[in-house]
Formats: sequence, C-alpha cells, structure tokens
Amino acid sequence: MDEMVQWISDNLGIGYGTQMKMTASVVAVFLLWLARFAVLKVANRQTADVRLRYRVAKTSRYVVGIMGILIVGRIWFEGMGSIATFLGLLSAGLAIALKDPIVNLAGWLFIVWRRPFEVGDRVQVGQHAGDVIDQRIFQFTLLEIGNWVHADQSTGRVIHIPNGLTFTEILANYSKGFQYIWNEIPVLVTFESDWRKAKEILARVADTHSENLSEDAKKRVRQASKRFMIFYSKLTPVVYTTVQDCGVLLTIRQLCEPRKRRGTNERLWEAILDEFAKCDDIDFAYPTQRFYSNSTEGKPGMRPPVLPKPNRKA
Repeated sequence: MDEMVQWISDNLGIGYGTQMKMTASVVAVFLLWLARFAVLKVANRQTADVRLRYRVAKTSRYVVGIMGILIVGRIWFEGMGSIATFLGLLSAGLAIALKDPIVNLAGWLFIVWRRPFEVGDRVQVGQHAGDVIDQRIFQFTLLEIGNWVHADQSTGRVIHIPNGLTFTEILANYSKGFQYIWNEIPVLVTFESDWRKAKEILARVADTHSENLSEDAKKRVRQASKRFMIFYSKLTPVVYTTVQDCGVLLTIRQLCEPRKRRGTNERLWEAILDEFAKCDDIDFAYPTQRFYSNSTEGKPGMRPPVLPKPNRKA
C-alpha cells in the first residue's frame, strides 16, 4: 500500500493527504449508495404501492445527495473550521453564478414545503395542463392534457416545467382540496319547444347520473373546509335558463371528477338525446334562416289589426 501511495505521488503528483481525501470521499459515496440501495430493497419488498415506492426513492435520493455533499465537503474543507463556513461560501458562489437553477431550487423547496401539488395530481401552470408524473430538484414533469385534444384527456406529450415557474405563473390544482370540479353542459332548444318540459328532463337526467357523487362530495367538502375556506350551499345538479339569439339555453351544472369529465359528458348527452327523441314538442336549436310572418305566427295581441275592406260602389 505504501509503495502504491508513493508511486502515485511520484508519477501523478498527488500528495499523500490528497490521496487520503480522495479515498475517504469514494468510500463515503459508496456507503451512502449502499445504504440507499438497502432502503429501496426493503421498501420494494414491503409494499406494492407505486406511489409509496416513488416517494421513498425520491426522498432517499435527496437525503443521500445532501449527506454526500456535506460529508465530502467536510473531508475536503477541514481547514475552514466549520461546515457552516463551507456552506456559506458555497451558497454565495452558486447564487452569483447560477441564478436560474437557484430559483428552480427555491421552487422545489416551496413545492416540498407547501405541497401545492404532488405526483398524481392534475394541475395547470400557465398555459400548460396535465398530470404530474415526476418531481425533481430543478423541474417537474407533466403528462399533457388538452391542447389539440378537445377534452381533458392526455395528448401523449411529456412536458418538463422549471420549478421556478411556481413563483411567476398561476398554478391551478384539479385534484387537491375539494377534488371535484363544476362541469357545465349547455343545451339549446328552439323558442317553439316546450322548454319547461325540456328543463325537467335535463334535471332528471343530471340527478340520475349524480346521486352517489353528490353524497361523496359532501364528505369531501367537510374535509376540505378544515384546510380551505370552501363551502357550497348546494351540491346537487342544477339547470339554469337563459335566452340566446336563436333559442332557449338550458345549462346543466353538476359536479364531476376531473379525470372523468369526458365520460360524464358522453353519458349525459346520450341520455339527453334518447329522452328528446321521445318528445315531438322539443327540438334542438341551431343557426338557421327562416321567414317569419307576424300576422299569422305572432301572438294575437301583437298582430297588426285587420283593416275593413273599402266599399266600392258601382
């Protein structure tokens, strides 16, 4: 061993002290890697929960990385007197040289501390929306939804977003807190249709597809109210009436799970089409052109008076 140390010193110009520090650094890194490998082995053996495995892997990676920096830094900078001095000099240098990575690191600390979202949540950051599939120190990853897909379904693209955008962009979470969204379906019928009957049909269809959901939503609201100022006086479906230029607009408003919005709309529309097909006094309205005669089609009180025919004498 002494001969090897001497050979390295003579041929590579690396002194004895430097060689010992390099050896200690390699040993420390290897032991930390071995400890993380053992933790992951035990976690994978004890649980089949994919989310728990992911969290253990991420947490152990961060812990091992931080400990590695501290231990190796302590080995190489013993002369500074304290690890605090080393960390102070290191942070000052990084802050000057690496502005954007430092902002992203601060964003990661904010995400870990405040937890505005977690892996598996559906979020929107600025113009980008998707399901969070990974979190890292400098960025998090979304499986994109929407965009050219005209529904809240995956496009198949993976988007990497810097953590620093959580400070500058609006962040919306579909899954955290209330865990439901309000979904609206507009149904436009003609003025000549029996719109009251149509409204009753829509209310019945919406209630049929929302009975169990409303009960679960009440429990979620009570849970969310412990953390957020969330309260609703009515969680059951509602049908609102408004008037458009070409008909009466009946809007169904109901609760929906974020990832089931398209399927919910499909079931509701199929039920609406089946019910309206049974009625001969309800028609859907759509942009069209027609000729209207007020004297024959208007309300009796609004029709022009009928003038008497003039008497013609021979």
